[in-house]
Amino acid sequence: MNRRRKIYEGKAKILYEGPEPGTLVQHFKDDATAFNKQKHAQIEGKGVLNNRISEFIFQNLNAIGVPTHFIRRLNMREQLIREVEIIPLEVVVRNVAAGSLSKRLGMEEGVQLPRSIIEFYYKNDELGDPMVSEEHITAFGWASPQEIDDMMSLALRVNDFLVGLFLGVGIRLVDFKIELGRLYEGDMMRIVLADEISPDSCRLWDMKSGEKLDKDRFRRDMGGLVEAYQEVARRLGIMTGGEANPPRGPVLVK
Repeated sequence: MNRRRKIYEGKAKILYEGPEPGTLVQHFKDDATAFNKQKHAQIEGKGVLNNRISEFIFQNLNAIGVPTHFIRRLNMREQLIREVEIIPLEVVVRNVAAGSLSKRLGMEEGVQLPRSIIEFYYKNDELGDPMVSEEHITAFGWASPQEIDDMMSLALRVNDFLVGLFLGVGIRLVDFKIELGRLYEGDMMRIVLADEISPDSCRLWDMKSGEKLDKDRFRRDMGGLVEAYQEVARRLGIMTGGEANPPRGPVLVK
């Protein structure tokens, strides 16, 4: 795939033209960003870890029938994915008060929410990815009411899976962000999970100590980001002794 055509470059990933029509290559960079790129650094090894962790999670989601753009991992930094039309929304699922929710509502971080809460944010870095309502989404044509229902249903299915997956390895899933896209197959269109799921897009706390194992270590200048991501990968069985293992079959969590 020499001299591949770049389709898009974001803060943490690059998309290249894929080897077959309808496919793309998703490349994971070592860039760490926060606060809409106001804070930026290169952290060696971060892209490799996110690629492997996201691969593991997407494989398992595919195996339980959650539709995703993921096809297979190509190498340590790249995945082959289906080309989708990204819906310009970030969907955030919150199980525990943290981050912007705590600031907005004056809630202490760590408080268990009465139920999982879904929030929508308009994907626009220049505007700071503002929070929006379903009324905004339908009024401006970003998604239809049926698509909103599909997105919420998918988000809750992903949440149920991730809560169980991480609970099984002693990690509390505080919240996470996903992106979704429209996958066109002939005359059919369906909403599928896209982008990535990794410690970059989740808040993950150790069940016993409360230690943060996610990008908050970078946001809050705590240090040890790669080590935290390695710990997540180790607990999931993806890495042993600091090296990534060969891919294995999906591990289903019921």
